[in-house]
Amino acid sequence: MAERTEQADGQTQDTRQTVRKRRVYYIPGYDPFPPRRYRELYRCESTDQARISGYSISQRPKPGDGPYGWIVTSEVKGMVTESEVNILEWSDIVRTSMTAGILATYLLLVKTAWIYLSTGVLFRLFRLRAGPGIAAMYPVVMLLGQLAIALLAAAGIGWALSVLLPGWVAYALGALVIPPILQGFRKVDGKFFVHYLLLDFAFTAKHRGRNPPELDQRLDEFATLIGAALQEPDLDEVLVVGHSSGVHLGVSMLAKLIRAGHADGPRRARLAFLSLGHAVPMQSYLPQAQELRKDLRYLSTRDEIFWLDVTAPGDGCSYALCDPVSSSGAAPQTGKRWPLVISAAFTQSLTPETYRKYRRRYFRLHFQYLCAFDAPRDYDYFLITAGPVALADRYENRKPSASVSHACYLLAHERLS
Repeated sequence: MAERTEQADGQTQDTRQTVRKRRVYYIPGYDPFPPRRYRELYRCESTDQARISGYSISQRPKPGDGPYGWIVTSEVKGMVTESEVNILEWSDIVRTSMTAGILATYLLLVKTAWIYLSTGVLFRLFRLRAGPGIAAMYPVVMLLGQLAIALLAAAGIGWALSVLLPGWVAYALGALVIPPILQGFRKVDGKFFVHYLLLDFAFTAKHRGRNPPELDQRLDEFATLIGAALQEPDLDEVLVVGHSSGVHLGVSMLAKLIRAGHADGPRRARLAFLSLGHAVPMQSYLPQAQELRKDLRYLSTRDEIFWLDVTAPGDGCSYALCDPVSSSGAAPQTGKRWPLVISAAFTQSLTPETYRKYRRRYFRLHFQYLCAFDAPRDYDYFLITAGPVALADRYENRKPSASVSHACYLLAHERLS
């Protein structure tokens, strides 16, 4: 029987077990790094969260073939659960898209800026939330600033050499410093994420909102893989987790899965989707994103799935507390069920010291959903992915966060085709 106990902070805690064996499929965002980095992040942060929250958790390598992953075993109030975590990798596609040289990068800057400006998408994004819009402008401003610094350095050297050499020769020699200066900026991009962000936005805008064919094919493979897992007799839950750009990929992949009938028929495993730190409008507002908007509309009505969307106002890289379906103008006239939108409430679930430490480290905060919290409320990534309660049961009586933004409905009446 389901039992729930009241905690001191007014939240409820499950004392039931509805999952003994779970399969988790994690879809990363636009990330060129290999999946083992997610294993190490999970290992370190789950250990910290278990210590803070008073349960035990351990992990070991996953045997056999298939996607890269690991096995997690948790014990919560005597209830033992085993979860297999798998990374649905598309970092090879990301790495291929990041091979542009300096000249090609500036050409991408012009092309991407033109797409977002000429289609009016940038203005829509600012209407919805200023933070991600500013993030979109950041690489434009910084790359132009880096170019200005290189040009000023070249002009200064040319002026200095013009005392000894003919003017055109002096300034031609000065111009030789432009490429190494720009390359130098690129070498320290790990501190500023200028090139990374531009390439991320350029990848999204390349087909004006459509997924590139190689990525669409990868999503078909993911859908087949998860469909097979749903038919395994010993699983209680199949949980798909999408983070950042992985959210809209998860939407499209799950829509493919359900349309193909993979979720039909009798099965023991329940299907759930956890979307974290989404930036769906960055793609869904683009003119050729009709398929994504159709997938959002379709998935929002399906009873084969439970969909929880988690964001936080402290995450400037996401559309915090904006329903990804409604904010994309994709909500159906009737029958909308998903997602349930809640806040991770960074300012309440992190101590003031921890929040001050990370508040200017925007990318670190964007990954906080996958990390330990000092004082977790009803969002604990490790209990969700490795604990004894299914996502649908954990949040069955949860209402949307009271601070869900009305901005997410700005475009609901502007029906996008």
